[in-house]
Amino acid sequence: MNSTLYSLTIAAALLLAPAAQAQDKTVKSYGAKITPDGAMSAADFTKAMSTTDSMAVKLNCEVITSCTKKGCWMTVQLPDGNDMMVRFKDYGFFVPTHGLEGKQAVIQGYATKETVDVPTLRHYAEDAGKSKEEIEKITEPEHNLMFLADGVLITF
Repeated sequence: MNSTLYSLTIAAALLLAPAAQAQDKTVKSYGAKITPDGAMSAADFTKAMSTTDSMAVKLNCEVITSCTKKGCWMTVQLPDGNDMMVRFKDYGFFVPTHGLEGKQAVIQGYATKETVDVPTLRHYAEDAGKSKEEIEKITEPEHNLMFLADGVLITF
């Protein structure tokens, strides 16, 4: 009987382990204090931005990377395969320089369409730790979505 109880205890622990791990996640706040309530999905955001040049929004997204020098910007994944640069209002806060890849974030602020010139693109590539060869391949401006965040939540 003790072995049956022991087996049931082990089985229950294994079944509950994912729930316990999910509860262990930490949400860290950067910049203005925001909540995740009402955050728009990346798919809905992309659709909404196809009909406007700018909008105030709270967005749920996945982080691709951040500035490896200061944490003064990050890029997030969009559902169409593109990414979006996220800068921080008034250069007033920073996010971690490493370890954000694949993390979920909620960003609140203002999204716009912009053209990014070659020197700025090369600067971002340098900050991201790209090689000299990769940086020199940047020869054309890009037309992108840009996000100016006043608050960020990242789930670790």
